[in-house]
Amino acid sequence: MKKPTFPERKFSERKPSVPELTEKEHPGQAPSEPNLSVNALPASDFSESDGAEKDFPGQEFSAREDREEKNKILPATLYLVATPIGNLDDITLRALKVLRECDFIAAEDTRVTGKLLSFFGLSKPMVSYEEHSKRTAGQTVLRRLLAGQSCALVTDAGTPGISDPGENLVRLCFENGLKVVPVPGPCAAVAALTVSGLPTRRFVFEGFLEGKQNQKRARLEELSSETRTVLFYEAPHRIAETVALMAEILGPDRRAVFCREITKRNEEFFLLPLGEACRRFEKEPARGEYVIVLEGRKEASDAFWASLSVKEHVDYYTEKMGLDRMAAIKVVAKDRGVPKNEIYRALLEK
Repeated sequence: MKKPTFPERKFSERKPSVPELTEKEHPGQAPSEPNLSVNALPASDFSESDGAEKDFPGQEFSAREDREEKNKILPATLYLVATPIGNLDDITLRALKVLRECDFIAAEDTRVTGKLLSFFGLSKPMVSYEEHSKRTAGQTVLRRLLAGQSCALVTDAGTPGISDPGENLVRLCFENGLKVVPVPGPCAAVAALTVSGLPTRRFVFEGFLEGKQNQKRARLEELSSETRTVLFYEAPHRIAETVALMAEILGPDRRAVFCREITKRNEEFFLLPLGEACRRFEKEPARGEYVIVLEGRKEASDAFWASLSVKEHVDYYTEKMGLDRMAAIKVVAKDRGVPKNEIYRALLEK
């Protein structure tokens, strides 16, 4: 996904939700930088209630101490730290703690991560870990982990391991008996799915359609009978071509939600049939990164064509949707989940 931008702001302006010391509140003390550590939160926020003490008579228990122990940075551990996809306020307290206390950071782009760290007043040694260097960089990270160091893996935006080489490093850690800990947070695919209004109980994540045109076509043809919601990532300079291919293979009536620039200033969501989306992208140049949330193929009993004959189904696409006969036959075959030859035979029998 597109790299987040980092506005120029003074550190004292970043975290208004964390109170700063003032001369009035603390006579004789100079105002200090806000403490972003989870340890800065009041102990009273995590103390046990009277009821909890009655449930465990005689047991000395501190919720705060237990919380600190659970969030302790462990040696020889890889942390998968999710970072904001646009809005920097989406970072979590736990992510900041790990970034502050780990031994080093493995970053997809050290320049992007450097700006993120600077924004939050952090500084940490970094190594580059990206697609083209994942083999050599992975071995470098592995050696340091085996030596007992802790590492935070971050991508430019979102959750490591989703459409990036993070999965390779995780696999390498498991093969060598190292601990891997997720630090959950922003993920463009999940955000888009939840806001789409399409079924969320069952879904498929495809990410970017890779390869040449014939490879993309083959992948979409495999997905044409998929009844679950399908999620794709796409760049602005390729989205018109991708949507046109989807409309051709999946049919112009298949609906999709297009999620642009999620959590950023120009965030936008719109639901359109693929045919209408094609026309929109032909007229208006796309800007920003997209998540496409594609409606799954409807079960035959729920489909608009369930009561139509094969001829009526083909006529619908030629007369109402403006497709030529060959294209209509292909779409009808996809709708019904049968080979094109079967549609040809049914038309000849009529």
